[in-house]
Amino acid sequence: MKLRTRSHRRMPTRDGVFVYLPDSASIMRLDAEAVTVLDRFECREGLEAAEYLAETGRGRDAAAEVLEELCDVGAIRPVEEVRPPSSSLPPMPFPLATLVLNVSSRCNLSCTYCYEYGEDKLPGQGEGKRPASMSPETALRSIDFLFESARGRRDVSVTFFGGETLLNREAIEAAVDHAEGLARATEKRVHFALTTNATLLDDDIIAFLIDHRFGVNISIDGDRASHDRHRSFKSGRGSYDTVVPKIRRLLAAARGRTRPIGARVTLTRPLPNLRDLYAHLTHDIGFDEVGFAPVTSAPNRDHALLGDDYDDLLAQYSALADDYVAAALEGHRHGFSNLGDLLRELHEGVNKAHPCGAGLGLVGVATDGELGLCHRFVESEAHPIGDIENGIDEDRRREFLEKGHVNRKIECATCFARPVCAGGCYHEAEVRYGDASHPNLHYCDWIRAWTDLGLRAYARITDANPSFFQRFERTSS
Repeated sequence: MKLRTRSHRRMPTRDGVFVYLPDSASIMRLDAEAVTVLDRFECREGLEAAEYLAETGRGRDAAAEVLEELCDVGAIRPVEEVRPPSSSLPPMPFPLATLVLNVSSRCNLSCTYCYEYGEDKLPGQGEGKRPASMSPETALRSIDFLFESARGRRDVSVTFFGGETLLNREAIEAAVDHAEGLARATEKRVHFALTTNATLLDDDIIAFLIDHRFGVNISIDGDRASHDRHRSFKSGRGSYDTVVPKIRRLLAAARGRTRPIGARVTLTRPLPNLRDLYAHLTHDIGFDEVGFAPVTSAPNRDHALLGDDYDDLLAQYSALADDYVAAALEGHRHGFSNLGDLLRELHEGVNKAHPCGAGLGLVGVATDGELGLCHRFVESEAHPIGDIENGIDEDRRREFLEKGHVNRKIECATCFARPVCAGGCYHEAEVRYGDASHPNLHYCDWIRAWTDLGLRAYARITDANPSFFQRFERTSS
């Protein structure tokens, strides 16, 4: 029987070699002999095990043991072995864990890259169909729907989104009060998160966010010049000088009293210096963490990243990753959240069947109570899957999830990044290809390069300070 290596990724370090096995999403350290065996079987036509053992010339039993171990973990398998891809879903209906309430479709800024007015939301589409703001009554019914749908879960999450979320404080406060009451009655734990442009933060709102332990994500693009380039008021005046004093008040009041407060940076071309931008947001302003989100779903706009921009972006991410690793080797936390999130997934052995929880453990709610796959879909008229009064249309939900399963995406079959990507963002695929289940082929090279960067960072940290990853261990409750 001929054997050959299966798809894998190697990460050499100072003291050895780690290997990532996409089939199982596992990472393991290899000794020199195991690397030699992998090398020998890395041939398209395969090699007979007996032939290999005969040619070793020494240590036949030891070589056979190493080969058997590599076969057991799936690094080497029979050439003719075909594992029929399964696109089966978990037991349905799958209980919800997170509800994203789009409490407002209005905004007091006029950001040039906002997907609220993107390619899938043409002028006039749906005008007048939905209210601009979610009513408190709809917010309360949405919370009821979440708790009814979260069967058996101890923890549920509610995320508030917009437009500008804080334009609808009434619905937010009503939903939080109701959710906390239901949590007490059902012995669940409820967690809250909110995304805001920070223009409306005041002392009352800050106290409310702290009292209810919100996770807060603030949209800010860096220093004054970087931020004001795209994030201005409708008058054209930049918003940096308005939001930074408010953000500093929030950070000062929240320190140690709530969950980390993060900055979300939308990256446009020409790219800024990300190390300088990161330093400004963390050291000068005081954010706990910074996440970067390149504009990718609007290829025809001047600010969208193209071609060589991704090479520059990867080089800059690599520099930030070096800083992250250096901090980790000293046992310190670093706030580059893109890498932190990826390392967590690698450490937990995440092996995704779908790119994200959209339509599975997470759904979005439009201002009128219609349910969408996620917050990006609820205003786009694409893929509605029910409403809060009648619940999820389980036939539509199942049909979408079956079609969106990574094993239905032929192009993803041999990609080593498949476990952490699963084909990429549904919404971006809808915009780019007119099909939410289509793999995001336009950035496959980028995803592979970014995943490789994360794997190498993981190996470097594990090699020198494996205890760092204890912070990522799941805790039982």
